[in-house]
Amino acid sequence: MSPSPLLKVSSLSKKFGGVLAVNSVDFELTEGELLGLIGPNGSGKTTVVNLLTGFVKPTTGEVCYKGRDITGWPPYKIVRLGIARTFQMVRPFYQLPAFKNMIIPLYSPRVKGLAGGRYGDRNAVALDLLEEVGFERDSFVAYKVASALPQGYLKRLELAKAIALQPDLLILDELFSGLSLAEVASIVPIIEKLRMQGKTIIMIEHRLKELFRIADRVMVLNYGGKIADGKPSEVMESGEVKKAYLGTEAV
Repeated sequence: MSPSPLLKVSSLSKKFGGVLAVNSVDFELTEGELLGLIGPNGSGKTTVVNLLTGFVKPTTGEVCYKGRDITGWPPYKIVRLGIARTFQMVRPFYQLPAFKNMIIPLYSPRVKGLAGGRYGDRNAVALDLLEEVGFERDSFVAYKVASALPQGYLKRLELAKAIALQPDLLILDELFSGLSLAEVASIVPIIEKLRMQGKTIIMIEHRLKELFRIADRVMVLNYGGKIADGKPSEVMESGEVKKAYLGTEAV
């Protein structure tokens, strides 16, 4: 028997006025899988993530997580169930030091519940988490206010805040965007380690070469609808995908 899906999305649609941003999208995600979500700009990728995480309510359709219907739930309830996300545009508390940004998720009801109400030294936990995503332990970077951090560290901080929530499903919205090749190469092992820890991951990405090295499956959206879903090598052979997304560009 095949395992029941961790996440099941059925006929998910979203209209903004007269614009159909997401058009009857269906997919399933099994525990431990890494799904890449790709498509042209404006294809509906981030809207799908917003629907999954409660930032936008669907017009029609259903989202089931661990067998529970969570359609239209608010974000704070969805986070408590074990779904966390990053944002394409980073959202730190700019006037707080980087490690103090970590205190907010570490005080969350989900973390409190998983810890049995015992937090320990939150500052130490925050510094440990930042070190896991590439903040040098012996440097002053973790103590700098977020507004003074370069983009690479802000992206790492965004990832660390999501990891701090101890999610079972982690959704990464263009984590590689704005990063150099060296920075991306240093973050890929972090994602691979998360997978080894049993995390299920959805990644929205335009950096296809890097994504395809770590993704089990790729789902392609265009004009809000799903046009392909399968292994990266198979998906990129689709004529519809080449026409809609890549054109004549070689991957």
